[in-house]
Amino acid sequence: MCGRYASFTDSQALADDLAIAEIAEDARVLGPRWNVAPTDDVRIVVERPRRERLADGSTTSGEITRSLQAARWGLVPGWAKDPSIGARMINARSETLLDKPAFARPLGVRRCLVPADGYYEWRKLDLPTTTKKVPKQAYWIHPADGGVAAFAGLYEFWRDRSRADDDPDRWMVSATIVTRAATGDLERIHDRTPATLPRSAWDAWLDPAVGAEEAYGLLDTTETPMAVRPVRSRVGNVRNDDPGLLEPDPEPLDPDVVGAA
Repeated sequence: MCGRYASFTDSQALADDLAIAEIAEDARVLGPRWNVAPTDDVRIVVERPRRERLADGSTTSGEITRSLQAARWGLVPGWAKDPSIGARMINARSETLLDKPAFARPLGVRRCLVPADGYYEWRKLDLPTTTKKVPKQAYWIHPADGGVAAFAGLYEFWRDRSRADDDPDRWMVSATIVTRAATGDLERIHDRTPATLPRSAWDAWLDPAVGAEEAYGLLDTTETPMAVRPVRSRVGNVRNDDPGLLEPDPEPLDPDVVGAA
């Protein structure tokens, strides 16, 4: 699974890199984060028809526009009674995307990219312990070229029926990160990894004209090469959110450090 990640690249820099035409204000005001946790507001990249207001005050759909939007991390299906279900849907397993109703519909019509500078994962260690708690080593995993990763994601709209029709907060946008089986060094850390799409797959993944089956096939594309390093355990506390989380662990618990030269 992917339960923590970092997203600290400036919004305008993301726009330049991902060919984003518009940055929504709620996405622009999200500050840099080094420890994004489930149910936090995050930035997502979507392609949707631009809403244009006519002279009579009504709106119509305009051209398809790529934009940077804000969403809550943890997918809340439209049929959910309340948004609490989102905490259990921060990830969507690629193997079940076409089968699970909560994921099948957005796979066909509401796909997004979740830009991330990297993510954290914990490796379970086979070490002696005097407690029931399994020792773990935290790792920082990020694109080897130093760029931004584009995680495959899905998003949904959920209507809060307790709010009035004219309440601007009556709609919630939520998102989930697609995961797939890990390989290579990443598999030594955890059996799952975010599905990181290469640049060549971004346009098709975001294109609303691409159907679910074709989009699903994009998840088989070659992953972005990742670099890994052990980091200190303070990343496990969501209250810690600073660049120091990326610093190497000088005394890792892991006796067989992944990614060591």
